[in-house]
Amino acid sequence: MEKVKNFFKSVGRAIVRFIVLVYCKVVYRVKIIGTENIPKEGSLIFCGNHRTYLDPPLIIVTAGRHVRFIAKEELKKNPLFAILGVLFEGIFVKRDAKDISAMKEAIKTLKNEGAIGIFPEGTRNGFEKNDGKVKNGASYMALKTGAKVIPIAVVGKSKPFTKNAIIYGKPIDFSEYAKDKKIEKEVEDKVSEIIKEEILKLANTEI
Repeated sequence: MEKVKNFFKSVGRAIVRFIVLVYCKVVYRVKIIGTENIPKEGSLIFCGNHRTYLDPPLIIVTAGRHVRFIAKEELKKNPLFAILGVLFEGIFVKRDAKDISAMKEAIKTLKNEGAIGIFPEGTRNGFEKNDGKVKNGASYMALKTGAKVIPIAVVGKSKPFTKNAIIYGKPIDFSEYAKDKKIEKEVEDKVSEIIKEEILKLANTEI
């Protein structure tokens, strides 16, 4: 039964990837840059800037890996995101509560050589809204599991029939910062700042 369920999930994922990719390329003229930087195996954390609701599906269909996104639970109220959540095994978190179960599930995925997607901004256009501050979820997971981080930038006007692009940077290894079993907040903050800087560098790319 589980094999049948997984088969239909994989077929569903393939269909959704095709539809979303065609939509993004035709309507938003999305150019995909840097996919050669993405390792085919090993645990990865995809970290990008967050501008529109299209960002998670765009990463999911272009990364070339099965990416489990961490997203706010409220998105399940939207039928489209609810379906995507089931097909791509999204990890939904209650934003106003300390949802330890979501973090545990994400860490488990990474320890099993899987891939997680997360927006360090915490919300859409968070770099502007939060005075440049970022959440430490990605840095904590990278330090805890040894997963490499792939910085991502979605650039362009995000309007139909204008030029847009998704740019994947080179993987960043933070193992040198994880020397102690206990992860200090100062180290988390430092790693988060490096991730943010790499995302912003990519966001300034001319397309």
